[in-house]
Amino acid sequence: MGYDAARIEVLEGREAVRKRPGMYVGSTGERGLHGLVFEVVGRAVNQVLADGSGSGFVDVTLTSDGGVRVADDGPKGASAAAGDTDGPDLEALLTSFHAGPELSGRHITDVGQFRAGLFVANALSSRLTAEVRYEGVRQVQEYTRGVVVAPPTAVGSATGNGTTIAFWPDTEIFLTTQCSFAVLAERFRQVAFLNRGLGISLTDERPAGGVREVLFRFPEGARDFVATLEAEAGTAGRPDVIGFEREDPRMAGTMEVAMVCTGSREERIRSFVNSQATREGGTHVDGFRDGVVAAITAYARERGLLAAGPDPRADRISRSFTAVVSVKLDRPEFLGATRGLLGNTEVRGCVAEAVREHLGNRFEEEPERAAQLVDRIVRDIHED
Repeated sequence: MGYDAARIEVLEGREAVRKRPGMYVGSTGERGLHGLVFEVVGRAVNQVLADGSGSGFVDVTLTSDGGVRVADDGPKGASAAAGDTDGPDLEALLTSFHAGPELSGRHITDVGQFRAGLFVANALSSRLTAEVRYEGVRQVQEYTRGVVVAPPTAVGSATGNGTTIAFWPDTEIFLTTQCSFAVLAERFRQVAFLNRGLGISLTDERPAGGVREVLFRFPEGARDFVATLEAEAGTAGRPDVIGFEREDPRMAGTMEVAMVCTGSREERIRSFVNSQATREGGTHVDGFRDGVVAAITAYARERGLLAAGPDPRADRISRSFTAVVSVKLDRPEFLGATRGLLGNTEVRGCVAEAVREHLGNRFEEEPERAAQLVDRIVRDIHED
């Protein structure tokens, strides 16, 4: 049987999402279910961070009837939902692909992987309700499998501003609708580490033994992240974490780097772009290693701790560190389809320069501790 243009099936909008859900959230299994949750939470996170204050709160609840409720206190989100800004309102985001993202570039926090948006979450839910709290009024609108049931309705008064999206993943689409508390908690903790001051809570109303809840908020951002990684590795006491933040127009973005020398001979570097993990690393990780090597070899040669000759390999020095390297870029470029390897060439030099300068300044401020640290690293190199 021949196959020609007459046999091509063109799907658009809600119909396309429901027929090919894996294209938008990755799968119809647990991974896709969590992807659906991340889409809704990502919108809430970006709304509370949109005013630039670096604070705000998002509350996620796994309800006893199989639903997920995501509430935020973002004033920008509430005003947009009420149609009071120039950006797309909440109803447009729920009913159209073409409403578009409300933010872009370094201002986007990628909680999920796909950036599918609220339209996809709505289309893949058997039921969804959107609540807006704005200027003392609470409005609610309900949808069924992506189709609006009724126009927004005022249902009473409200204190504070914000939005709440409650949705029930469709059992006709997903093989399971039971979210993993552990998977969601780990991702929300990570996002809170990478966005200093942001608060995210996760409440699970499903257990028969009672409600469980966790709250993530880290005032020191990446520094707290590194300290936690060290604690999880069994390091006693609070480590002396070195950290800094810097904006660099040459890479059209910002960087946040935190590190601690462990002497463990096992490199532990966690890297991120716009809050999304880059498991294969990339130019930001290369820049970190370059900066560490430059600072340590310069200090060691100046004090005669390192013999003349070529600099030691970067991996022989950076393996002594636990670090978090997070960049937020206007135009991130990735190598490969998985977004796991950053390719922006200018990022490497910017991060290397910043790490070299900051680590070098720390060495000058604390010469005794610097001498101990560098001497230990050089000894490890000589013992190889």
